[in-house]
Amino acid sequence: MNTATEQSTIPGLIRNIVQNIHPDTNTFMTYKVNDVWVEISYRQALQKTDAISAWFLEIGIQKGDRIALIIENGPDYVYYDQALQQLGAINTSIYPTLTETEIEYILNDSGAKTILVGNPFLLRKVVKIANNCPALIRIIPAFDDFEESIAKANLNAGVVGLNQVIEEGSNLVIRYATAINIAREAILPSDTSCLIYTSGTTGTPKGVILTHYNLTENARVSLIQIPIIEKTDIFLSFLPLSHVFERTATYHVCLFMGCKIAFAQSLDLLAKNMAEVRPTIMNCVPRLLERIHDRAMKNGTAAGGIKSKIFLWSLKIGREVREVKEAGKKPGLLLSNQHKIAEQLVFSKIKERTGGRLKMLLSGGGALPKNIGEFFGDLGIRVLEGFGLTETSPVMSVTETDRIIYGTVGRIIPGIEVAIQNVDTRHIYTVQTYDSFKEDFQSDEGEIIVRGHCVMKGYWNKPEETASVIDPEGWFHTGDIGRFFRGNLQITDRLKNMLVNAYGKNIYPTPVENTYLKSPKIEQIFLVGDKREYLTAIIVPAKDILQETFNLDDTFFEKPELFIDDKEIIDWIKEDIKRQSHELAKFERIKNFKVKRNPFSMDEGEITPTMKAKRKVIEKKYAGPIDEMYLQETETD
Repeated sequence: MNTATEQSTIPGLIRNIVQNIHPDTNTFMTYKVNDVWVEISYRQALQKTDAISAWFLEIGIQKGDRIALIIENGPDYVYYDQALQQLGAINTSIYPTLTETEIEYILNDSGAKTILVGNPFLLRKVVKIANNCPALIRIIPAFDDFEESIAKANLNAGVVGLNQVIEEGSNLVIRYATAINIAREAILPSDTSCLIYTSGTTGTPKGVILTHYNLTENARVSLIQIPIIEKTDIFLSFLPLSHVFERTATYHVCLFMGCKIAFAQSLDLLAKNMAEVRPTIMNCVPRLLERIHDRAMKNGTAAGGIKSKIFLWSLKIGREVREVKEAGKKPGLLLSNQHKIAEQLVFSKIKERTGGRLKMLLSGGGALPKNIGEFFGDLGIRVLEGFGLTETSPVMSVTETDRIIYGTVGRIIPGIEVAIQNVDTRHIYTVQTYDSFKEDFQSDEGEIIVRGHCVMKGYWNKPEETASVIDPEGWFHTGDIGRFFRGNLQITDRLKNMLVNAYGKNIYPTPVENTYLKSPKIEQIFLVGDKREYLTAIIVPAKDILQETFNLDDTFFEKPELFIDDKEIIDWIKEDIKRQSHELAKFERIKNFKVKRNPFSMDEGEITPTMKAKRKVIEKKYAGPIDEMYLQETETD
């Protein structure tokens, strides 16, 4: 590690880089403009940061003011964030996918004074609700030619483009240079750095208060667990910076280490950007890895014959090598030679699609199915998992680079305590720390609770909600169910997700859903069965495979009927439901299901921005079809 470990405020990190790690002429960020990758140096970033800070001071922004952002990933996010952070203002990032009503709620709840807006579509959302937000004094589009979008709005807030802010601020920097330095030096580690509003599967969003120390210490100790990250690494960023996972695991980690950040253009162009940027590290979500796995399996086996046999043989050799290494041994001469052949014929081609330089992927935001982690391990691609919540800054545990236990989320990070508590009796089974780690330790299952430097200050304006999750002993109750397995933390499910069937049997849906998601035919699955005699499910088929198998065009998915009643398609999915059901206990098996034509979506309010199902919303919205599944039982196992 480097001297960045001593930093405890966000604005201190970038200045440490130019003082101790890189010259300020080195590249900090890169992004694509008109099909060309443009590089931004630390010096350029700091100049724009100071210009925006000077402009903020000119309009009266002070320490503690909330400053909103609703913008996609890119350099503008970083300039704006650094500018407000060094004044002690509070970053209030808003997911671009949220509705106008949700945006209005967050602006009013936080009392945000300005908002940076990323594109014309988002500006139209903000314009519609801006006059309902009395604290809002400035709207700042991060693009030119925004006048048409505001022409007829009659806004109470002023509107000024980001380029104009930077231009005017550049002329003010000399005047405010001393004030900026004083403000930056006055920031305490305990000061609030940001409000991150939880998307929430139920209820109103809550603003999570995270301090500078929460965030910097979380990144610092996570790096202890992942020592292979170096100042020469290139991160490709595509997960939203409005979410704490990407902000910590890419942005803040790069600010600690001096790594370069490349901003992907979009999720649709991610594969293209990977080939162009050739990243060494990337943070991702399980679903992306599942899609890469599904595509690789399809491409490897579709042709049949000798090509398919070579692909499957290579995976078998990869698995044998992985298992030998996991046992602490070295592959023998024959296996090593076979592995070289598999690498040349199969693995290298799959890796080349990622740019060919990936030394690790870090998966977060949800549980990674065990078989998907093992698949990447068989290829020789290291996939680490992290676990945590917005309320825990977010990392509580992360996989060690030299000890991957698939199906777990790693070792507890230094400086915190993690306990497993009986849900009913509140008895604490065990308390584990980084220092108490033992490779063979296992515990009973219960709610995961945590205390230490990662735990939030509380929820903004919500003392009762804060008290309901942080108990008098300082334990934050995550609402997640899990246990320790081979020393690592293992997640079972969310406490709120737990289904109790009519016979009183507790069922955690996530492991059951992940079992069925092993089928390449299934894109999404939502388990139903609370207070019912048996389980049913709403299933969304994988669109590409469905179209290819049944020769369907896009008009099939534009039909008004929400569910597909084609018997041939239902039977096609039922084949895999039956196959996967044998891995489950009898009471965990689906007895009936409906096939939803299109995926659950954020626009419909059915899932959160982190892709978690809003159980109450879905159960209420599809109550009729759900009841039908219990009127006409169809045995699938």
